[in-house]
Amino acid sequence: MTDRKVLVDKSRSGKVRPWRERKLENLQYGDYLQILNYKKAHRVKECGEVLRFVEDEQGHKKLAQTWFCHSRLCPLCNWRRAMKQSNQLTQILEEAVKQRKTGRFLFLTLTVENTTGKQLKSELRQMGRAIRDLMRYKKPAKNLLGYVRSTEVTVNHEADQPMYHHHMHVLLFVKSLYFKGSDNYISQSEWTGYWQRAMKLNYVPIVNVEAVKPNVDRHKNSLLASAQETAKYQVKSKDILTNNQEQDLQVIDDLEQALAGSRQISYGGLLKEIRKQLQLEDVENGDLINTDSDDQDTDQVVREIVAKWDYQRNNYFV
Repeated sequence: MTDRKVLVDKSRSGKVRPWRERKLENLQYGDYLQILNYKKAHRVKECGEVLRFVEDEQGHKKLAQTWFCHSRLCPLCNWRRAMKQSNQLTQILEEAVKQRKTGRFLFLTLTVENTTGKQLKSELRQMGRAIRDLMRYKKPAKNLLGYVRSTEVTVNHEADQPMYHHHMHVLLFVKSLYFKGSDNYISQSEWTGYWQRAMKLNYVPIVNVEAVKPNVDRHKNSLLASAQETAKYQVKSKDILTNNQEQDLQVIDDLEQALAGSRQISYGGLLKEIRKQLQLEDVENGDLINTDSDDQDTDQVVREIVAKWDYQRNNYFV
């Protein structure tokens, strides 16, 4: 046992992939599910116990086999899911730019007031209906080519009971005509009015809209940055694992109920068509071993490596 080495899995850029951190979070999440008497608790804790990699001569590893639990709040699965969603979305956006070279992108953030755990599920459903209505309104639809929307939920732990800030990130692909004249251009206040109307709100919501730079680089307002923001975790681990057990249990139970059967990401228009053209797998229920990332490609495989989680030493060893 003593000669076994700790797993080190690095990306091509040299960044260490956080297998240990995500697995520790996964186990804590599984413990909470067990306390809450969720039947899937045991299955969740078995997530990613044994990892089989293939490795090339340069030492680049690619995950070849493991078992993921696919639970919506599992930190290990969410990490892989976010990677896959980001990589798929980047492929879709690159293809969209090829097909409609003059198209432009907007990044729209749509919010509503915080809600309770009991109301969260119905509120999320209402937001899903409202975004579809919003895209059908005459002026937004006029120059809309396609869109992708994702839902994010953050937790306010300061109140007497956990409150949930649910909001949507929407990446819009529009005709260049959108920016020409008041008949086409939609101001932030107009977007706010449309969202208020679609959600049937009796207050003015906070809405933000920004033009996205078309170059796919890592600039704050770049297309890649917007894709990553859209595809990021629906719920961050830090919101459900705060070391306040009583509150964590409440939050996990609320979110398990609210997110069951929902979709984090959905596509519309041209982006939906391109997704079908590229025959991309459904991330919600699909394979999390292959994240569709060039970063995880290896050259000629020279060895296989098996890493197992050690429950005594809280790490993966090979």
